[in-house]
Amino acid sequence: MNIPILFENEECIVLNKPSGLAVQGGEKVRNSLDSILTEEFAQRPLLVHRLDKDTSGVILVAKTRASAAFFTGLFAEKGAGRVFKQYKAVCKGKPTPESGCINMEIYIRGFAKRAETRYRLVSVRNAPPLVSLLEIETVAGRMHQIRRHLAQIGVPILGDDKYGDFTLNKSLHKTTGLKRLLLHAERLVISEKKIDVSAPLPVYFSSFIIEK
Repeated sequence: MNIPILFENEECIVLNKPSGLAVQGGEKVRNSLDSILTEEFAQRPLLVHRLDKDTSGVILVAKTRASAAFFTGLFAEKGAGRVFKQYKAVCKGKPTPESGCINMEIYIRGFAKRAETRYRLVSVRNAPPLVSLLEIETVAGRMHQIRRHLAQIGVPILGDDKYGDFTLNKSLHKTTGLKRLLLHAERLVISEKKIDVSAPLPVYFSSFIIEK
């Protein structure tokens, strides 16, 4: 398996999923994390949470049905506060204020769902176009929550082909070769299980950020 294993114990495996790999199979999905796990393990690890296909980074899978039930509960809304998830994103422009909390409901299948995204400015690259590196935490994560929320406050993620600045993305594709979403699940902490795992930023982020 070419997907790096970041952590493993008797209950779970934590992987560093690459951008472009769907977590679960479906129509027109030829390859997925789930299918890879099926091929690689005699007893297939079980999915307990999701990352968007285009989001890279830390994802946990469970080794047993009992552990899958436990972790699924943690990652669901009822487990909010017991799981810490941190992301990094490179965005158009610079948020105002430089740190804050976005509380905007997200509609899923016609129902409004509570969604909270906390962000903090890490660094800015002033060379045109102006872009910023943000550190992000989510509470009760929803589908495309970070992407939607950042677009709503005027700092869409670079490479986002659904909620982003399409003109800027097209320009960056021509000038820099950008072809991936610059959103990365960087860290996962589950204190009661003594899990604290981080995944380094992919190399394709380096052209767009200046770390402090």
